[in-house]
Amino acid sequence: MRIPNSPVRVKFAHASHSFRHRSIALRLILTSLPSRPTSLPSRPAGSPRSSRCPATLPPPCRSEGRPSGPRPQPPQAAPPAPYRPHAPPHRARPAGARAAGRRAPGPGRLQHVRRPRAEALLLGCCGSHRWARRVAAHRPYPDLGALLAACDEAAYDLAPADVHEALALESAAGPAPDAPPAARTALAAAHAAYESRFGHAFVICLDGHRPDEYLDQVLAGIRRRLAHEPDEERSVAADELRALARSRVVRALAPGQGRPGRPV
Repeated sequence: MRIPNSPVRVKFAHASHSFRHRSIALRLILTSLPSRPTSLPSRPAGSPRSSRCPATLPPPCRSEGRPSGPRPQPPQAAPPAPYRPHAPPHRARPAGARAAGRRAPGPGRLQHVRRPRAEALLLGCCGSHRWARRVAAHRPYPDLGALLAACDEAAYDLAPADVHEALALESAAGPAPDAPPAARTALAAAHAAYESRFGHAFVICLDGHRPDEYLDQVLAGIRRRLAHEPDEERSVAADELRALARSRVVRALAPGQGRPGRPV
C-alpha cells in the first residue's frame, strides 16, 4: 500500500502476522505525514493591529425612502371591555325611528286590557253595544289597519235598532268659542230643524277639513240633508257614524290620549 504524498510503501502481511509488525507499519505512516504549524506567523513590528473584520465595512443596507432612526412601533389595540354577564346587549335605533314609534298610533292599548275595559273604550267611539262587543271579541289585531277594517265591517252589519242606539248617544256639536253671535244663532236653528225632522242629532265626519271650515261644512250639510227622506237620511247617518268611529278609534289609541270625546 502507498500513502499519498509519502515515499514510504508499507506492505501488510497476512492477518496471521503479529501485532508488533502492524504497530511498526502504523508508526511509519504517522511519521511520514506532513507536520502542521503549531503557531501563527508573527506580526511585523510597527504594523497596526488588525481585527478580524476588515477596516472598512460596507454601510448597512437601507431601503430607499425609509427614514433612518428607530422603527415606529405599531399602535396598540385598546384593552377589551370588561365582561358584564347581566348587562343586556345594546341595540341602537335611529332617532327618527324612535320618535316615529312614539307618535304612531296602534292597537296596543286595546290589545292588553280586559274585555269590559276594551268595550268601554270602543263605546266612546260608537254608541252601539253590538258594535263594541264585536270589535272587542276579535282581538288581538296585528296592526291598526286590521283594527279599522274590523270597525268598518262591524258598522256595516249594524241593524236599524243598533244605528238608532248609536245616534241616541250623539249630541249636536256647538260652534267654535270665537264664533260670532250670528253664527251661533244660525247653527242652533239648523240643529233644531234637523232634530225636529229626523228625531236624532246631526252627525257628520269632518276629517280632511280645516277647523275654520267646520261651521260652513255643518251648515251646508244640514241644509242639504234636510231634503232627505227618513230612510235615506238614516243610511247617510249610518255612514257618517262609521267614519266617525274610525276617526275616534285612531285618536283614542294615539299615545297620551285618554277616553275619546265625540267630535263632530
